[in-house]
Amino acid sequence: MALKIVVLDADTLGGVEYFDRFKEFGELVVYPVTSPDQTAERVKDANIVLTNKVVINAKVLGSANSLKLICVLATGTNNIDFEATERHGVVVKNVAGYSTESVAQHTFSCLFYLIGQLRYYDEYVKSGKYAESPIFTHLARPYFELSGKKLGIIGLGNIGKRVAEIAEVFGMEVSYWSSSDEVRSTKFEKLALEELLKKSDVVSIHAPLNERTYRLIGEKELRLMKPSAILLNMGRGGIVDEGALSQGIEQETIAGAVLDVLENEPIDSKNPLLSVSKKERLLITPHVAWASVEAREKLLELTACNIRENLDGLS
Repeated sequence: MALKIVVLDADTLGGVEYFDRFKEFGELVVYPVTSPDQTAERVKDANIVLTNKVVINAKVLGSANSLKLICVLATGTNNIDFEATERHGVVVKNVAGYSTESVAQHTFSCLFYLIGQLRYYDEYVKSGKYAESPIFTHLARPYFELSGKKLGIIGLGNIGKRVAEIAEVFGMEVSYWSSSDEVRSTKFEKLALEELLKKSDVVSIHAPLNERTYRLIGEKELRLMKPSAILLNMGRGGIVDEGALSQGIEQETIAGAVLDVLENEPIDSKNPLLSVSKKERLLITPHVAWASVEAREKLLELTACNIRENLDGLS
């Protein structure tokens, strides 16, 4: 049987051209983006659907009589209605572990950018002011070494552990908090959340979003942190109260923050973080930590493996 493979949101992986490899499985139809009102029509005669963030719910599955396999182009599967897929006999496969190195690298790239005052110094030189300086250096914005500083990690899964390993190379002292009671490491000290926030010079979030982590970091928690501390969220939007964070930055409750994830993505034009006046204390990237070239390549190859492993059930 000739299979039909439909990709619903190719632009989230970089574009249509990334998906040619899936032609080996049959007819390939690739859509750059898909809106909710387009989903049912586009999947109704598909055998395999590839989706990153497009929602596949009971309504969509009701008209998808040929659908046998959904491949989620991510680790998180909150866009899939599993009760409905079970009723319809549709297998769902995701991909885990593909972005560990990418997220860990982005974590430190952003941290260095912020604590090293790199935007300021780059703009200082390019403005022509350095060319007019009577001395060879310029020390208007102090920066600090990571060596000897305390890193508190919220969420010590694969990514959190990799960040911890890299931090040790820079001479940081690592501790962690986990939303579960499980001991995630015997190498690093597990602390209560309040203690971790009070002690840490850098707090880096690598946790999933769930009932225990939603709005985990709000005004109260920010006030527990050192005024010199940096907060990073590379986990999920919604873990940090963005209104409280914007106020914390303005009031210098903490020294600065980095966000790669937001509660609403793309960012709401009225998000208070966009109105922060102390912009040098805040760095926001558009959910790209996971997306190095190598990570996306690994994601697509593992998705192809998921299809191959399930071909027998597609006939």
